Amino acid sequence: MAATIIAVTNQKGGVGKTTSAVNVAYYLAKSGKRVLLVDLDPQGNATSGLGVDKTVLETTMSEVLLQTATLEQAIVKTEHKNLWLAPTTSHLANVEVEIAGMEHKFTRLKTALVPVIDHYDIILIDSPPSLSLLTVNGLIAARYVLLPVQAEFYALEGLGQLLETMKLVRKGMNPSLELLGVLPTMMDTRTTLSNQVHDEIKKHFTDKVFATTIPRNIRLAEAPSHGVPVGAYDRWSKGARAYKAVAKEVAARVEAGQ
Repeated sequence: MAATIIAVTNQKGGVGKTTSAVNVAYYLAKSGKRVLLVDLDPQGNATSGLGVDKTVLETTMSEVLLQTATLEQAIVKTEHKNLWLAPTTSHLANVEVEIAGMEHKFTRLKTALVPVIDHYDIILIDSPPSLSLLTVNGLIAARYVLLPVQAEFYALEGLGQLLETMKLVRKGMNPSLELLGVLPTMMDTRTTLSNQVHDEIKKHFTDKVFATTIPRNIRLAEAPSHGVPVGAYDRWSKGARAYKAVAKEVAARVEAGQ
């Protein structure tokens, strides 16, 4: 059966997008699903967050999008069972500029995924924190969008633009694209603001909001510097338990949509 493709997207930086992509991928893999995480963000934080040394990589998403290599050639096995990674480096930022003038610039990721789509149960795409050509490639390739939203004052600013882009993608090139869910991140339930923003998110997105929220947690911040997901760093931490619960919700929503 073909993999379900989920783009983890928010054009606002610092909302826990990569943290969510890495940790949801890790816990889905732990639950027995074969998972591929595609690092489509030129910052390459998902790559380093899974302990992959960028300096020794020969083939990355840069070559895949330039079509000088296949996705299969780029994929590396991580040290976590059932979890594979299509890595990237900062060179991807230059590649984005290059492919902007080429043919089929919006569908390169979709095309690259075709030969591997039956090898996995779930493919997660970590998109850049911008509404760029790479982000649109992710939206065109995906069946669902997972939207992390930080529980802070400006959280809902700019989301209208992203939802508008999703609408255009649906109209033009990917009519089946849907919002899988909105994930409130960096929640501090002790503050009135966090709770107010959470209520606001629920008002806007109703049943699309995940039941689990991601707390502010020092372990979540520390884990990437050790090159591991939080579940492999401190599985009893609040952050780890939250992402484990989110992964269960993701799996349930995907199954309900099939």
